[in-house]
Amino acid sequence: MKARTASASASAPASASASSSSSAARKRPQRESVFAERFGLFAECLLTGVWIAVVSLPVVTYPAAFAAGARHLRRRTTHQGGGWREFVADFRTAVRGGWIAGLAGWAAAAAVWVDVQAVRAGIPGGPLVGAVGLFALIGLGVAGLRAAAVWEPGASWRVLLAAAGRRTVLDPAGSFLLVGGLAVVACSAWFVAPLAVPVLGAVAAAALAVEERGRRR
Repeated sequence: MKARTASASASAPASASASSSSSAARKRPQRESVFAERFGLFAECLLTGVWIAVVSLPVVTYPAAFAAGARHLRRRTTHQGGGWREFVADFRTAVRGGWIAGLAGWAAAAAVWVDVQAVRAGIPGGPLVGAVGLFALIGLGVAGLRAAAVWEPGASWRVLLAAAGRRTVLDPAGSFLLVGGLAVVACSAWFVAPLAVPVLGAVAAAALAVEERGRRR
């Protein structure tokens, strides 16, 4: 009789621990597969591209739009919360000084357009000036993307652009990758204009990856 009581008392804790471990296993959340996680990030990039296009409609706000988009994707890759509301809050903060950078970018584009017109008019030295202006404009675009990728609230756009310009020259591999991203946007707009909108998010993600790669080197 005592043996039966002892065995029953010994089996009770074992069954309780087994049931608790099984219930904990049932409550443990299942981790996403690698494919599901990467596909979700890709879809988030496309959605972010739409957001960037929407807030870039005022023409001079595209640096702030890319900064907010890159920060949103950074939160997504680090598994932090955030959505449209946080994106808009970041955009409002970035646009306070970012609109000046956007205006400067359009001024540079206008200068390159004048150079192209000089080339078409056959002015002596026009082809050289046009080529230099075009390469300078591409470099400014890459530096702008790099600056937007590392933007944080309270950061100075002037300081960010100066540092991004140095990284553009010192990291040619990453710069060429971003040039390829800009080329994809241009080709998408040329063939099917609506496709260029979601691709903007992929370009922001590429800039974020290039800066993260440079930080780990």
